[in-house]
Amino acid sequence: MLITTTPDIPGKDYEIIGIVKGCTVQSRNIGHDIGASLKTIIGGEIQGYTEMIEKAREIAQDRMINEARNIGADAVVNVRFATSSVMQGASEILMYGTAVKFK
Repeated sequence: MLITTTPDIPGKDYEIIGIVKGCTVQSRNIGHDIGASLKTIIGGEIQGYTEMIEKAREIAQDRMINEARNIGADAVVNVRFATSSVMQGASEILMYGTAVKFK
């Protein structure tokens, strides 16, 4: 399935099916928190959080693609990511876009 952040696909005619999305809520763990606390003192990337967010983005993308497939889409255009804090220590990753069907 074609996934793009552009609002259209050059050279393709398609009809809009609707909005699709995928989301996940990920929480930190004590091991990451201890490492993060030390990194805030000395500086640098907090690798455990980076890995957690990357995994969350993959999950959200997979869920969005599955939703698009379930409604018969060939592609998803104008894809965006959003994040929000759900509670202390937990964040939501949301990926959404417009599902389209090629003519």
